[in-house]
Amino acid sequence: MIRLRLETATVAPMRIREGFPGQRLRVLPPDVVRAALAAGMTRRLLVTDAGHYPHALHHGATRPHGAHGTIIIVVSSGRGACRTGERVVEVGPGQALVVPARTPHRYWSDDNDPWTISWMHIQGADVVELERVVTPEGHAAVVDMHEPLHVVGELERALTAMEVDETTPQLLRAAGAAWSVLAQLVADQAAGSQNRTEPVRAAQNYLREHLDAPVRVGELAAQVGLSTSHFAALFRKATGGGVIEYVKRLRIARASELLVTTAMPVAEVARTVGYDDPFYFSRQFRGVHDCSPSEFRERANT
Repeated sequence: MIRLRLETATVAPMRIREGFPGQRLRVLPPDVVRAALAAGMTRRLLVTDAGHYPHALHHGATRPHGAHGTIIIVVSSGRGACRTGERVVEVGPGQALVVPARTPHRYWSDDNDPWTISWMHIQGADVVELERVVTPEGHAAVVDMHEPLHVVGELERALTAMEVDETTPQLLRAAGAAWSVLAQLVADQAAGSQNRTEPVRAAQNYLREHLDAPVRVGELAAQVGLSTSHFAALFRKATGGGVIEYVKRLRIARASELLVTTAMPVAEVARTVGYDDPFYFSRQFRGVHDCSPSEFRERANT
């Protein structure tokens, strides 16, 4: 859960931007940044700065005019906070701090529990969408990550590419890793915190394992300990649609696989994925693929 608070009036120690034992840091020269943003695929997404700071005691930065690029800080352990305007957000393990470009800010590591962070600064056309979704109010925001190890791994990949050299191939490799981070953050922001989505994930696992079983939303809700209305709202928020549509997509995806990889008759494929009526199955299949199951099989095998 994101916590907002006002800073206390205690005297803070001097903050340092870098110089931590075991740190790694790469910053592109301004001329490389200008050239990369002017042409080619890197104009869409460019990692201009990247680093890893372990146990960064007294780490902090103040930028009265903001940074040229969007800042993403992923916390592996410890805690920290960030102020933008009058708003202060706290960030801890398994969370990502996103600070929009050109936004005045100050962030700092907790003195009693200093953070270990992987971070990057990014610029380019694709970053605009990240800011629109994650930081729509123009303040720093915190995202609860569903797969923090994956995100940290992608940040490591970006940093490693920049440590090789500043050539276009390495900048593209770093951009690819950064795009993966952006996609994960946007997806996690849309899905919400894991505490909220855990019942949905449990229901999704059950549905995938019981494709041929009847779908009763009320029974699913009871299995995860929620009311039908609350569960339905959470499910729609996490997946973008209702339970029945989700199950249909699962069933049709499995049916498509069976049609291509087996010689099972269409009626048997239908029963396998939960449709006793092959004609109803064909209508559902056509609604997704715009062709009948037989036509789909024929096209896949030609």
